[in-house]
Amino acid sequence: MTVHKIGIIGLGKIAQDQHLPVIKSNPDFELLAVSSTRGLSHEDAKYTFQDYHELLKVPELDVVAICTPPQVRHQIARDALLAGKSVLLEKPPAATLSELEDLRVLAERAGKTIFTTWHSQYNKAVDEAKKALAGWSIKRLLVTWKEDVRHWHPGQEWIWQAGGFGIFDPGINALSIVTRIMPEPIFIKTSTLQFPSNRDAPIAANLEFQTGHTDGNLQAVFDWRQTGPQSWDIEVETDAGFTLKLSQGGSCLEIDGRLVVQEQPQEYQGIYRRFDALLTLNRSEVDDTPFRLVADAFMIGKRVQVDPFVE
Repeated sequence: MTVHKIGIIGLGKIAQDQHLPVIKSNPDFELLAVSSTRGLSHEDAKYTFQDYHELLKVPELDVVAICTPPQVRHQIARDALLAGKSVLLEKPPAATLSELEDLRVLAERAGKTIFTTWHSQYNKAVDEAKKALAGWSIKRLLVTWKEDVRHWHPGQEWIWQAGGFGIFDPGINALSIVTRIMPEPIFIKTSTLQFPSNRDAPIAANLEFQTGHTDGNLQAVFDWRQTGPQSWDIEVETDAGFTLKLSQGGSCLEIDGRLVVQEQPQEYQGIYRRFDALLTLNRSEVDDTPFRLVADAFMIGKRVQVDPFVE
């Protein structure tokens, strides 16, 4: 068994909450180095750097997981690939589609693995929903993704800056599930984006979708101002009349009101199992479908100004 010696670039909340504990529990990976511009470290890392360029010089390092804000991810990933390292990209994988395509081409030329991670897809309930909807036409889709930004992103100013995605930082998780389970491609028909008057990224969004052959009632509502219980639900109704609901971020599935799957999320465990498989096969996996829907929502979106956001 090959043990992949991995470095983490960016030690923010997602790296600390998910990547570090999952790497520690996975025998296929060994945490070798970390890089943090804030000078953070980790007890399991042999090397600690503030400048990621120094991390990339470690000769025994095989792969890196890039967990920085998306605005700076492209250059870091380019440098990693050119240094001979394979790359795991947190979501969203880059700031633009052009940057992601550049990384895909560069990885192919370098003979290295690049992996775009959509953690919400790594739930048994999502896989079962995809199987249940295969071959059917969708009559109704309602995505309700509402959460409290103060709880999930405390003090993270980068998410409010241009290129930080705003509400689409969590909303892209919902879109990654939708693109996974829908039996046919889905497109943005209309988009209304609510921008706080003091921010450069939206705090809420209303989307209307369409498919290639039907004008069903297909919608999504994203909002970062929800307090109390959080809402991460996807409801689907087919032309055949059966209904499906994914809840709790994609970890719970009901079909016609009957509970089919309910389990604790193991999303990042699934990500690292997949990354190990891709590294072993020397293959890349670049899925830009959820990313494109976000880009389309911005491209055709109507901008509405709302009250300023103050943390």
